[in-house]
Amino acid sequence: MLLSLSQWLYALFPEELGFLRVFQYLTFRAVMAAMTALLIGLAFGPWVIRRLTELKIGQPIRSYGVRSHLEKRGTPTMGGVLVLIGIGVSTFLWFDWTNRFCWAVMLVTFGFGAIGWADDWRKVVRKDPEGMPSREKFIWQSLIGLVAATYLAFSVSEASNVRVFDLILRWVTSGFDTDLSPKADLMVPFFKTVSYPLGVFGFIALSWFVIVGASNAVNFTDGLDGLAIMPVVLVGSALGIFAYVTGNAVYSKYLLFPHIPGAGELLIFCGALAGAGLAFLWFNANPAQVFMGDVGALALGGALGTIAVITRQEIVLAIMGGVFVAEALSVIIQVAWFKYTKRRWGEGRRILLMAPLHHHFEKKGWAETQVVVRFWIVTMLLCLVGLASLKLR
Repeated sequence: MLLSLSQWLYALFPEELGFLRVFQYLTFRAVMAAMTALLIGLAFGPWVIRRLTELKIGQPIRSYGVRSHLEKRGTPTMGGVLVLIGIGVSTFLWFDWTNRFCWAVMLVTFGFGAIGWADDWRKVVRKDPEGMPSREKFIWQSLIGLVAATYLAFSVSEASNVRVFDLILRWVTSGFDTDLSPKADLMVPFFKTVSYPLGVFGFIALSWFVIVGASNAVNFTDGLDGLAIMPVVLVGSALGIFAYVTGNAVYSKYLLFPHIPGAGELLIFCGALAGAGLAFLWFNANPAQVFMGDVGALALGGALGTIAVITRQEIVLAIMGGVFVAEALSVIIQVAWFKYTKRRWGEGRRILLMAPLHHHFEKKGWAETQVVVRFWIVTMLLCLVGLASLKLR
């Protein structure tokens, strides 16, 4: 909005308002988006927490969980709303409204946020710690993920929505046999020319997996004060750099990345995500005044996955988000092994003391703050490894 306003005013008064040209710079708007989201979060955080407390939207605690968490019962949850408000307002103010990729990420983010809202509401109103049944949640996530993945399969390959719809029409009329641009290939980091053609259905399947998988992985990680939000900020900020490079014709050519026009505008969204996330951390740091809830975790994970798909950095996302991957795998392996041993020997057995992984370390005697800070440090290191792939190719 502010970009269009500045362009309109500058066109009317080019000599008097020449300073408005600074709004054309993507980096300036990204910094301002981060600052705007940060200030919105800090300003409205106390009010949101009071409202959640008044509405008695407190976090239910599982009776079979870590005993030290029982004292957190009643802490306001659904605080992810604060993050989404900061991201939404800040992005709308600073991004180019004609950018199709920002709209796609916003729709996925708030679509997954709506699923998380419904899940959290069931936990609060019905006092059910399990919330929405996993199957129902997965169906809604898959629906949004498939729509986004299908659109992005063609959007990444073309420079405008008009050409995107032409490509979709050509794909349908050809009997679903149209090849995508090399831009849509799966990129392998740390190699200059290694990439794998996916085809339309392969791209859609991989993108769906990344978007839905990232959403659930962040949700599994959100179990301790501040544990999920800081890695989200770090990974989101790093993806913003990849978006800037991919959207810049000069940098993408120099660094041997596919040039995807419009992808650079995602830096605005990533800046807003970082600012809103840091504002939330102010209130979510131990001891937390508010919890993120599924409304925030599902939305932020979906956003990271979508940005990774657009910038063609699915593998790099798995590297930088290694903490999220480990948390998700710990749950999958624990559940699978428990079911297998129960079927094989009549008694379920566990590999970890408790899943997700952060609870395993708590059971081993690590303090909550130790787990959180050490997971942050691991994420910082992994983000540096991911960013190294920009040049080490």
